[in-house]
Amino acid sequence: MDRVRVNVARWTMPDYGQDLRFGAFLTPLAADPARVVAAAQSAERVGLDLVTFQDHPYQPRFLDTWTLLSWVAARTERIRLAGNVLNLPLRPPAVLAKSVASLDLLSGGRVDLGLGAGAFWDAIEAMGGRRLAPGEAVTALSEAIDVIRALWDTTGTGVLRVDGDHHSLHGAKRGPAPARPVEIWLGAYKPRMLRLTGRKADGWLPSLGRMSPGAIAEANAIIDDAAASAGRDPAAVRRLANVPGRFGPASDQLLSGPPQQWVEELTELALVHGFSTFILAGDEVADHERIAHEVIPAVREAVAAERRRA
Repeated sequence: MDRVRVNVARWTMPDYGQDLRFGAFLTPLAADPARVVAAAQSAERVGLDLVTFQDHPYQPRFLDTWTLLSWVAARTERIRLAGNVLNLPLRPPAVLAKSVASLDLLSGGRVDLGLGAGAFWDAIEAMGGRRLAPGEAVTALSEAIDVIRALWDTTGTGVLRVDGDHHSLHGAKRGPAPARPVEIWLGAYKPRMLRLTGRKADGWLPSLGRMSPGAIAEANAIIDDAAASAGRDPAAVRRLANVPGRFGPASDQLLSGPPQQWVEELTELALVHGFSTFILAGDEVADHERIAHEVIPAVREAVAAERRRA
């Protein structure tokens, strides 16, 4: 994305009004597990809202993401936790539902669920997963959401049944329920996945390094239309973003420059493109501290001021 200076006069304000959150996107490298955990603890210490880890079970250099999330939950007290995003083809949804609910209960309600339909199918198949065509993968993800939510719904009665082509429940027992409603975020880029996000998900989680401003606007429109068609308020779908970042001289690259450039660009992403959660890629503890002290307060202040004015 090209660098865009803040210009309140031309904003169209597709701001969805959700509270701002800031997090870290950490690499689960197995070579130095203590460093990964320390980075997560640092993110909590400096005041970030959430910490996330990519999930590539077929990558031998990486720790298992779910095991890491459980360990980090036990070593932290406040920060929210999520996979970014969990690889559904290698994680059966019924078992995943119980895992998420269990960790949410154990952590005091700090877990959210990021899901992906799958990629790198050769590697998935090599680990025993089933190769799916793109349309099949989206259908499987939609069915998985139904399975997960059905198992979490302990208020329901009767036999639990979900009939799907890829994921089904036939008489499974409900529960446990999470400590509080767990948000389900989808990593989505193409129209069918975006429509699924609008229909069923609590959040949209793309990586902005892969999208132009025009693509972001088009994706938001697809999500909004799908949500409205499903009888949902489009503002109920949280817009999250994995964002790259590097402090240094001013540049035309997104979040590649001094703190003021970061403030301008994050404020623009919030008020022009509707994002309310920014998950910053990078494992450097010093960057977390600088973001927390020099960027986040100014972004919160700028967004709050414009919301009051609007």
